[in-house]
Amino acid sequence: MAKLSQRAARPIEVSVNGSPRPVSLPLHREEGDDADAEPASRRPVSLAQFQDQLQSNYPPLHLATASEDDSSPEEDVAARTATDAGDADFVVGPQAAAFRARCFPEATDAEWNDWKWQLRHRIRDLAGLERCLRLSPDEHETAVRLGDRLPVGITPYYASLMDPDDPMDPIRRTMLPIADEFEHSAGESEDPLNEDGDMPVEGLVHRYPDRVLFLVTSFCATYCRYCTRSRLVGKTGEYHFNTRQFERALAYIEATPEIRDVLISGGDPLTMNDERIDWLLTRLRAIPHVEFIRIGSKIPCVLPQRITPALATILRKHHPFWMSVHFMHPAEITPEVAQSCGRLADAGIPLGSQTVLTRDVNDDPETMKRLMHALLRIRVRPYYIYQCDPIPGSRHFRTPVETGLRIIEALRGHTTGYAVPNFVIDGPGGGGKIPLSPEYVVGRDGDDLLIRNYEGHVFRYPDPLPDGAVSLAGRAGSTAR
Repeated sequence: MAKLSQRAARPIEVSVNGSPRPVSLPLHREEGDDADAEPASRRPVSLAQFQDQLQSNYPPLHLATASEDDSSPEEDVAARTATDAGDADFVVGPQAAAFRARCFPEATDAEWNDWKWQLRHRIRDLAGLERCLRLSPDEHETAVRLGDRLPVGITPYYASLMDPDDPMDPIRRTMLPIADEFEHSAGESEDPLNEDGDMPVEGLVHRYPDRVLFLVTSFCATYCRYCTRSRLVGKTGEYHFNTRQFERALAYIEATPEIRDVLISGGDPLTMNDERIDWLLTRLRAIPHVEFIRIGSKIPCVLPQRITPALATILRKHHPFWMSVHFMHPAEITPEVAQSCGRLADAGIPLGSQTVLTRDVNDDPETMKRLMHALLRIRVRPYYIYQCDPIPGSRHFRTPVETGLRIIEALRGHTTGYAVPNFVIDGPGGGGKIPLSPEYVVGRDGDDLLIRNYEGHVFRYPDPLPDGAVSLAGRAGSTAR
């Protein structure tokens, strides 16, 4: 594989609390560049240093008592009209600043950094799309035709990362509908993983012996076009999330001592208000046999302003607590995202990434390698690459499985092991995650196991079979070393 070559880091200017501040993101130098040629005072800071500059002196936190009303979690956030004070210490990167000046010139720093303002000003219709993007004929016609099957919703921050003139921009492709969504193919299903078939109570999927998936909302800050739960996050979602539904799910978990691991998902759980999140985590943490709590979220990527010091403090109370964060492309790793993930990591929360392998977005080894390296730099461990699930109208997003295998082979051995995620297919019909890997066992030759390394060389490992055992691998030729 060719080595990555990126532009040398250049200082950029960001706005913090209305004041400009120069920082540099840690990009790789061109091969052969002299690292000592640049004076120390002008060298790029690391992301850790960058985060440290922005995260000092968190204000004291006063938590409100959780409300147990029966309104839906999404109504708690999306329908509010009051504006919270924006996070005064949150960075505004250069892309966001330029986009805001062009599309939301009336927004102040405080408003832009208020996550509820971001939700209320999501781009949700044709007029909003046309205000911020130059739509292709396909995008324009599809936005008119789509209706309520899967809503469009893009936070202003996340829209700022899109190329307004390029329909093939990778982030734009994951957010804007095109006519291919109306083409349904064999094998596609509204519920391809049969989650509904493994629900002992509404909103709780119990598929694996010791863990459950707890769906707590149908609301997302942004709506991904390839979403596995498109049936759930449409404007007429089939579930009704409220405290009574939560109590039924909690009662099932309490009555099932085999459950030690709870993954909270949706929708996006971090769109709920702080009090509801704290209440739910407190209830789960009070169940003696629940050892491990996780949240799956795209919020740190698409609405990084949501990761406030107050939220980080709440989550830190409930350790051991983990988070799986959804990332798709290296262009998503911005100063804002670095700060949001830094706040979570500083709260002691292990972060793992989940990426959906998607055609024309991240389906080549170089893009995936840049994404995995960028994630490690912001303290997110690459965890899963998923083969795209066969929801209706997703054929244009799905790649051959062989593409994923080649990406893993291009990563394994060619870069640090921490940058190599697991490639999995979620078995259609409820089979669960099935890991796939390139074949590194070549076969056997007598008492030797023949194994292939990342360079393609075959080596012998002494591994005599026990008496009577049958070899599971065929005999190989003389290419072994």
